[in-house]
Amino acid sequence: MKVSGFSFIRNAVRYDYPIVEAIQSVLPLCDEFVIAVGRSEDATRELIQSIKSDKVRIIETVWDDALREGGRVLAVETDKALAAVSPDSDWAFYIQGDEVLPEKYLPVVREAMNRYKEDSGVEGLLLNYLHFYGSYRYIGDSRRWYRREVRIIRNTGNVAAYRDAQGFRTRDNQKLNVKLIDATMYHYGWVKPPEKQADKLSNFGRYWHNDEHMAKSREELKGFDYREVDSLAVFEGTHPAVMQPRIERMNWQFDFDIRQKKLSFKNRFLKAIENLTGWRVGEYRNYKLR
Repeated sequence: MKVSGFSFIRNAVRYDYPIVEAIQSVLPLCDEFVIAVGRSEDATRELIQSIKSDKVRIIETVWDDALREGGRVLAVETDKALAAVSPDSDWAFYIQGDEVLPEKYLPVVREAMNRYKEDSGVEGLLLNYLHFYGSYRYIGDSRRWYRREVRIIRNTGNVAAYRDAQGFRTRDNQKLNVKLIDATMYHYGWVKPPEKQADKLSNFGRYWHNDEHMAKSREELKGFDYREVDSLAVFEGTHPAVMQPRIERMNWQFDFDIRQKKLSFKNRFLKAIENLTGWRVGEYRNYKLR
């Protein structure tokens, strides 16, 4: 079995992306890892080059900043990386620059890829998600956070990133047939120094919104505060080993009263149903469970 990892990144230093940790977390599963490094205003390329592995292959790209609708540029960059993976790979493992796979799930993922390797009806593998927020101590537990995403796809050449690259579809826009596996991806996109989070939000939003909207957004973000969140829970597990140095460098304080719930009656009711049954009413699924 041959596995290719792939991702994209730009301005990782400026926006404090844990891209090195992301890549390192899946390297044990990969025979190669293709990373599309967009032309940056910082030392992103040098950061990637610091990874001590001959599995990592950099392709240099230039983002089309004119793509301002629905985060489409993220899908374009994802597809550039996917197109560069070895055509003889059985699986392609996608990881975004703020995601990390805990080492305890490596055997689970490897076993699933082996199990479904010869089953062509399985076009991808679906992973669970935990979304950290504000600090490494809290996770989002409301309906605003997606529960699962496809991160491993069969390398057929007939799959492309969908919308803003949160997931994938076939080239004729069909949802992938996938298997849910017992592995969880940790998403750290909302854990960074508040000023870097504000900087990221005030600039990254341009791939979804026009200049007028962004000007208003930048003004609002001047007072960015992690406390403006609907609902959090305390994380009681262990972070991936590759994240430990970053966690030790944390230089800001964020405390939150988890009893505080800014949820409408409707969302409280729907959350209660989910907690009792595991069913998320009205959940968006960009895949077909098999």
